[in-house]
Parts: sequence; C-alpha cells; structure tokens
Amino acid sequence: QLQASGGGLVQAGGSLRLSCAASGRTSSTYVMGWFRQAPGKEREFVADIMSGARTTYASSVKGRFTISRDNADNTMYLQMNDLKPEDTAVYYCAARPYYSQSYAYWGQGTEVTVSS
Repeated sequence: QLQASGGGLVQAGGSLRLSCAASGRTSSTYVMGWFRQAPGKEREFVADIMSGARTTYASSVKGRFTISRDNADNTMYLQMNDLKPEDTAVYYCAARPYYSQSYAYWGQGTEVTVSS
C-alpha cells in the first residue's frame, strides 16, 4: 500500500516536497517511482529510484526535481524546485519488483498546482 502526500498550490519558481509512505507487500528491494497526470493528458513518468539509489528522470524535470528514498522508513520523496505551470498535475507514487517492468502498486495521488 502506498500513500502519497505533500501536494498543494505554489507559485511558479517555488518548491514542494512530495512524500510516499509504503507499507504491506512493498519492500526496500522494490523500484519506486513518481508519475503525474495533467488535466486532459495521459499519465507520464516523472522519476524512479532503485533500491541502490540509482535514479532516472524524465527530461522535463531533470535538474529541477530530485527523487530519494529512506529504506529504513519505507518512504520515498520527490523534491520539486523551480516549479512551472506545466508541472501542474496529480502526482502518483508507484512501486514494482526490481525484476518487473510493470508497476504493481499505486498510491492515490496528490495534487500539485503551480500558478503563473
């Protein structure tokens, strides 16, 4: 089970930190990721992090967003800096076993709104 939090309303250029608390069947060996879905658009990949802390970012957020995880607390974070109106979306956290390409577990989403 995944629980995302930390969304809100922020002005362009501002920052937010999203959190995703994992419990139940997810484990520290899982790959964890963030996705987002803007109004009227398809869900898109934002970033992911492997258990060994190797990270991958979408080109649209690279250099502005930082994904991290605390395996001891089963929590993942997304630090978002220099936010832009086009970052406005519902952000979802997800987890998958390291051997799978499909994300098996999804959080409920947290809404981020960036005003210009």
